[in-house]
Amino acid sequence: MTPLLYGGFWRRLAAFAIDKALLYGVSLFLFLVLVLAGGFDLPSPRRSPAPDAIETLIRGLTGLYLFASTLASAAYFTYFHGLTGQTPGKMAMKLQVIQISGERMTFGLAFLRWVGYILSGIFLYLGFLWIAWDGRKQGWHDKIAGTVVVRLPSPPTGTGTHA
Repeated sequence: MTPLLYGGFWRRLAAFAIDKALLYGVSLFLFLVLVLAGGFDLPSPRRSPAPDAIETLIRGLTGLYLFASTLASAAYFTYFHGLTGQTPGKMAMKLQVIQISGERMTFGLAFLRWVGYILSGIFLYLGFLWIAWDGRKQGWHDKIAGTVVVRLPSPPTGTGTHA
């Protein structure tokens, strides 16, 4: 059995950046759908709303965007990690999340790991920075869920023999 190569800080950061870019688009789309479905009384060029109405509208839309982005994030990371242990960002960076035991991820663990993302970010992102100096390259969210992120082996290059 080959030893596990853990996914390091920079590789994981690149994967996370790819995922967050994709999530931004999904969140924005979900937000717009919710705005249109919610029947918000958006200002038009023909009428000038009262200043307090604008403040109320901005607060409502901000709350709605935070709700949409949180919902999209929870669904995205839980689905992809639970299904294959890989988000599109992790696929691009050839990384996979597995249980410490070596078993595949479950949807329950994937959701727990996503909740751990919140805790990893609360204290100045220290839970994410922890990856840089942890021996198994685990963030707090990995420790909470009992997971590690491993590098997938590169496919062998051809040796010149063809069948």
